[in-house]
Amino acid sequence: MSTKSMTKDNSPILPGTVVVVDDQTSIYNGYEGFIQRISDDRAALLIDSHPWEKLITMPIKLLKKK
Repeated sequence: MSTKSMTKDNSPILPGTVVVVDDQTSIYNGYEGFIQRISDDRAALLIDSHPWEKLITMPIKLLKKK
């Protein structure tokens, strides 16, 4: 498995994994979502916060497993 798809604690992040955004500079800091897909060192994160849904792409290193 590529080290690019690992979190800070070296646990793999795979599609379907529930994660929390851990980036103090992001407006999405603290939001929870699940990984929809991974490409290189970035992940597509689906945030479902009723009444809206948002798909964002961000570096895997800014995500932590829940």
